[in-house]
Amino acid sequence: MSRRLAALAALVLASAPLAAQAQTPAQKPPAAKPGAKPSTPAAAPAPSTPAAQTPAYSANHLALAREVMLNSGIARSFDSIIPAFAERIRQGAVTRPELSKDLETVLTSLEPEMELQKQAMIDTAARIYAARLSEAELNEIATFFRSPAGKRYVETQPQVLDEMVQAMQNWTQDVSEYIMVRVRAEMAKKGHQLQ
Repeated sequence: MSRRLAALAALVLASAPLAAQAQTPAQKPPAAKPGAKPSTPAAAPAPSTPAAQTPAYSANHLALAREVMLNSGIARSFDSIIPAFAERIRQGAVTRPELSKDLETVLTSLEPEMELQKQAMIDTAARIYAARLSEAELNEIATFFRSPAGKRYVETQPQVLDEMVQAMQNWTQDVSEYIMVRVRAEMAKKGHQLQ
């Protein structure tokens, strides 16, 4: 797994417990005062679900968004998440070796369900693309990713990103040292010596 995918998996794994903690129980409405006239019940607030908040898109718009998301290589990031969860469960059970055979059977049997979970995330990502890009824009982007150049771009993306991460680390170190040398030189001209 590349460094960027490992970082993404670590972020998802670390944030999973926080999502459960973020939910708070619903508050009870205040009790009516004795002798007060009963009020007409207010309209209930719209449920806070993704479906209620997501605008409708045409089937073609969503299909193009999904195609772009899949063909761009972004969905590959999701491929490493489910195995990372399974590995985390295995590591949690390492002190109980008698469970390993049954645990492997259970994890294998859950693979189709986990694939459905991944597909749900792909659908969510497609809706995010649809919200940001028009159908016409997505069509142009999809055309690029269908082309030989687009396919080659996606094919080289993991290696390019890994090399860019390494280059950025080297560049950050070099620039940090360069700036410090320059600051010292300029401060020396003003009569200040920095360590």
